[in-house]
Amino acid sequence: MTTEETSFAQQYGPWAFVVGASEGVGAAYARAMAERGLNVVLLARRKDALDELAAALRTETGVETRTLAVDLTDADAMERILDGTAGLEIGMVLYCAGADPTYEPFLANPIEVPLTLVQRNCLVPMRICHHFAGLMAARGRGGIVLVSSAAGLAGARNMVAYGASKAFDMVMAEALWAELHDGGVDVLAAVLGVTDTPALRRLLARRGVLSGPDDPLPIPGAVTPEQVVAEVIENLPHGPTHFVGEPVRASERKLRGLSRNEAVKAMLAQQNASVMSGGPAAGTAP
Repeated sequence: MTTEETSFAQQYGPWAFVVGASEGVGAAYARAMAERGLNVVLLARRKDALDELAAALRTETGVETRTLAVDLTDADAMERILDGTAGLEIGMVLYCAGADPTYEPFLANPIEVPLTLVQRNCLVPMRICHHFAGLMAARGRGGIVLVSSAAGLAGARNMVAYGASKAFDMVMAEALWAELHDGGVDVLAAVLGVTDTPALRRLLARRGVLSGPDDPLPIPGAVTPEQVVAEVIENLPHGPTHFVGEPVRASERKLRGLSRNEAVKAMLAQQNASVMSGGPAAGTAP
């Protein structure tokens, strides 16, 4: 390993815990951790995808891997996480679960649908942060990354629970940074805009924006998972918040100069314009 990689492993190793690791940003982050010498615990619902990634990381980098096939909405999810990570020194946590698969009005679904999303996006990451941050603080080193979204910057149509939950994640990460960074634990809220992930492509295909999930057509304004990971790693020591990709940074700068009422109206206007153009926001939340 290079000197930089050794330093990274000393600060954030020896194990990384990646929640939402089956594909997209989570899988790319797990790979980046393994390439920097960290062993990885991979968590998602799909065991086959986790096992495939774990095998590839072991072969390509020589690190140890462990997989946890857990549905984060299950009542015993945290208990299974604690059991699955027992005895491991987790120095890095990435929480990247909790995309919105519907992008529908709040009243279009039973209340159980948004409550499930809040469980996955708010309650579980809070439990995970409380457990692992305590251990990191005791050691005086570590890193936590919570993936938030530009949807959390202001209220927007079709993203009632999702936007609210991502605002929760962003503020939770910022507050944790305020409490922990002087003690050697880096915390970052990574605020994403449109990101070219398999989940987004599946959603856009269902809504007719793409011909199918394997459509090679670029998604306008989207960043790649690899771009997200590179920016997160670069900015992790410089929290508490980083807006990933120039499009979302430009949106944040625009909203920053508006009142809350003006920001909501600006988000609505942006959604309307995207619907008219057939852009990605017509079919998904960022």
